[in-house]
Amino acid sequence: MTPDARRTRWVGARRSVLALVLVALTGLAGTTLAALTLHRVEQDRLARALTQRTAMVAQAITTEVNRYANSLTDLAAAVGAQSRLETGEFTAITAAVDRARLPGATGLVFVVPAPTARIAGLQREWRERGSTSLELHPTGTGPHRFVVLNKTLDDTGSAPGLDMSASVEAVEAMDLAERNRRVTVSRTYRLLKDAGLPADRRQLSFVFVAPVFSTSPAATDLGRFRGWLVLGTRGGDFLREAVATAAGEAVAVTLLDTVSGDPIPMATWRPPAALDTDLGAAETTVVVAQRFWDLRVHATEELLAGTDRGLDRVAWLIGGVLTVLLVALTATVTTSRNRALRRVDEATAALRHDIERREEVEHRLRQRETELVGFAGVVAHDLRSPLARIMGYADFLHEEAYERLDSTQRDFLARLRTGADQMRVLIDDLLDYATAENRPMAHVPVDLRRLAEDIARDRAGKVEVGHLPTVYGDPTLLRQVFDNLIGNAIKYTPPDREPRVRVGCRPDDDGWRCEVADNGIGIPEQDRAAVFDAFTRVGGSENFPGTGLGLAIVHRIVERHHGHVGIEDNPGGGSVFWFTVPVASITGAEKSPTLR
Repeated sequence: MTPDARRTRWVGARRSVLALVLVALTGLAGTTLAALTLHRVEQDRLARALTQRTAMVAQAITTEVNRYANSLTDLAAAVGAQSRLETGEFTAITAAVDRARLPGATGLVFVVPAPTARIAGLQREWRERGSTSLELHPTGTGPHRFVVLNKTLDDTGSAPGLDMSASVEAVEAMDLAERNRRVTVSRTYRLLKDAGLPADRRQLSFVFVAPVFSTSPAATDLGRFRGWLVLGTRGGDFLREAVATAAGEAVAVTLLDTVSGDPIPMATWRPPAALDTDLGAAETTVVVAQRFWDLRVHATEELLAGTDRGLDRVAWLIGGVLTVLLVALTATVTTSRNRALRRVDEATAALRHDIERREEVEHRLRQRETELVGFAGVVAHDLRSPLARIMGYADFLHEEAYERLDSTQRDFLARLRTGADQMRVLIDDLLDYATAENRPMAHVPVDLRRLAEDIARDRAGKVEVGHLPTVYGDPTLLRQVFDNLIGNAIKYTPPDREPRVRVGCRPDDDGWRCEVADNGIGIPEQDRAAVFDAFTRVGGSENFPGTGLGLAIVHRIVERHHGHVGIEDNPGGGSVFWFTVPVASITGAEKSPTLR
């Protein structure tokens, strides 16, 4: 080989090596740029999703606080409307208040102020009003603020006679509520009634306080201040119910009280999913009743679950493979380099187009999600609160002015109360139907016999409760199943027939088969498949009240317990509604339930 040929070959080899190095460097640079771009895009998506979720959580907390505040305002108005408040009237006014309506609430009390010289007289006065065993327990030198009426909402006992002046935070909230004549929320502290609880059950808590002023024209203290309605609320229980749906598995939420200076973490919601450490926390301020709470939200690895995450790593992999291919192609066929580069450009353009399309879909989904949250807020706040006021004033008219009305006015008042009650039932059914599928479920042992007997005691007609097992599930949802089925059995019995309802369970292939048999109007076979659809009412039920949602709620709850539901003819006339509850389908427990 001549020196010129060797030199030509060496130059060609050198050019080939340079071309290969240039291709390799270009491929690596392009891959790095794409990966960094995709990483920034993903971080931007995460940040936007966290901001959106933070707004949803803040809205959920604001809606829940407003619901508590409005409920307490209505109760305070009803208490103030009494010409002379007595124990029996307080019990009637607060009868509908329970933890199902106000999750996290520990108790509702009526507090009155009193100097030391008035303690004996105040105790005697409230004993005459119905609290016969009331004993006031003053703390300090006064002035005192005594609990004279009490409704306990949990298992920590009652607090009649307690002097709440021992709680600086509660006194501060009472003074602010009285001064501004509005509901207020206290600073975070541990409730006085929780002092005797085990350490693992104590939570940071707060109270809602509503001032009570006399508004009854027949009262001797018309227009004067009577005292405060105080609703104790545990922070952890409140936050769990308020944000469980809005936060889901996507974010962890911490609620902080900053009124005292340094932020106090009053409650935390932490889903099982691990936190996303690549993204910092989002913070915002939530306006509550005359106060402010800080909200700190951390993203979890589930925030963008179901979408394409880790595209930068995919880009590194794809880019590496493409670079190797380009180097190999350049080494064998130099002329194919331009074509390969065009393919890389096309693939990159397609990838970017796919990212843009996915972001557009996510934007539309967020819009739908926002609309649904807004709708839930309208139902929960804008309908229920005005309706509660209507019912409260209607009850007040019935109690205070009924004798002064003529027959026509009494008839109108009765129609008003009936229509308001029907609207309340419809709103409650709509909310039950909407939450039956999405609310968090408990997985605890449920004594179905005791549950059914509790419902049977409150129902008119003859209800026979047979053998029922203890199963694993959600006691509130299972109670709703029995309540709807037993209520329907009695409601759809003709007026000329005495209701006879039998409740029982027996083992079958799916676990337990529970039945509610009645002697009502029955359901034609061709209509049975449709009765579990929402707002469906079959032939023969036109003359009976109802919303058409009860059996749809039953169907959703049974499905969430991994069971089935159906209808059969009752040999004695009427229908047999049945549903199955698997032995351990929810919790995976190995121990089988027992009959009782």
